[in-house]
Amino acid sequence: MTRTSGILADRAIKALFAEGQLKSEAALDADQVQPASLDLRLGSKALRVRASFMPGPACTVAEKLDRLTLHEIDLENGAVLETGCVYIVPLMESMDLAPGISASANPKSSTGRLDIFTRVMVDHAQEFDKVPAGYAGPLYLEISPRTFPVIVRRGSRLSQIRFRAGQAVLSEPELLALHTADTLVASDAPNVSGGGIALSIDLKGSGPDGLIGYRGKHHTAVVDVDQKAAHDVLDFWEPLYARGQGELILDPDEFYILVSNEAVHVPPLYAAEMTPFDPLVGEFRVHYAGFFDPGFGHAGAGGTGSRAVLEVRSHEVPFILEHGQIIGRLVYEHMQEPPEGLYGSGLGSNYQAQGLKLSKHFRAP
Repeated sequence: MTRTSGILADRAIKALFAEGQLKSEAALDADQVQPASLDLRLGSKALRVRASFMPGPACTVAEKLDRLTLHEIDLENGAVLETGCVYIVPLMESMDLAPGISASANPKSSTGRLDIFTRVMVDHAQEFDKVPAGYAGPLYLEISPRTFPVIVRRGSRLSQIRFRAGQAVLSEPELLALHTADTLVASDAPNVSGGGIALSIDLKGSGPDGLIGYRGKHHTAVVDVDQKAAHDVLDFWEPLYARGQGELILDPDEFYILVSNEAVHVPPLYAAEMTPFDPLVGEFRVHYAGFFDPGFGHAGAGGTGSRAVLEVRSHEVPFILEHGQIIGRLVYEHMQEPPEGLYGSGLGSNYQAQGLKLSKHFRAP
């Protein structure tokens, strides 16, 4: 089955490279193409800039960089990116898309869980993380570590991109029907509104110790983004435990890793994206939107019980989160065709069947 519109699957992404619509400086990594997305790789240099910027319709990114660059950093052998600084890195991948193909980007799951703020930029853009249909040109990644300094190098993968043909977002009636058939979130009374299906927060914990999350520590050592299980949890994170009636006070500008109360399911013919929650409901937000590939939480791919891990910040004032409070929404889209592989099915997926889980860089406590 192939639709005229939808998210491009792994087979179609590979075809974009074969057709020259996608290009790269080097051969693709074996696991770089995911079921519904492509990991993007850092190039050989990072440019430290004065501030984040948008190129705008009259400028290329390179033209803005000529004026705003403070320092160039060689990434060939690895380099430290400091917290509170803004870097622009030309990516190894570039595009020459057909008129009917557009794209959108998001931080990879591990990137968001390290509180690394990333956004893809293209020439003449007026929006971050959006690639207009028919775009031809280079890709750049804005990087700003927020909590931990990080080591990156040429080929590091911090961001991922999805490709679309037309519009394929499920309407609210379609979403409710799909939930009825396939249980998208483990809820007897799902909240379907705002174009998505709601997720709430777990602040009671399911383990014997009542662990509900982690708060990032300040003034830590560096995290190497390419090393798995290389760091001790307690050197970087303060564990948080359930107390009283299931409440957590978010301190302003602190970074928290929490988990959804509901298990999440993305059926094989669909892809999902978590959208930042409406700030009008409180002075907090899920800090990073995120992609959920086909097969996440799918029993056939070993994902029964998979929760959504949430990266949360409060802004300006302390804010009390309560157990069961809505904290994000999942928007679902049709796949154009079934992917060759599902998330978790022999792809080295790090977060299938997850509960509360830090990024892959930390050793299990």
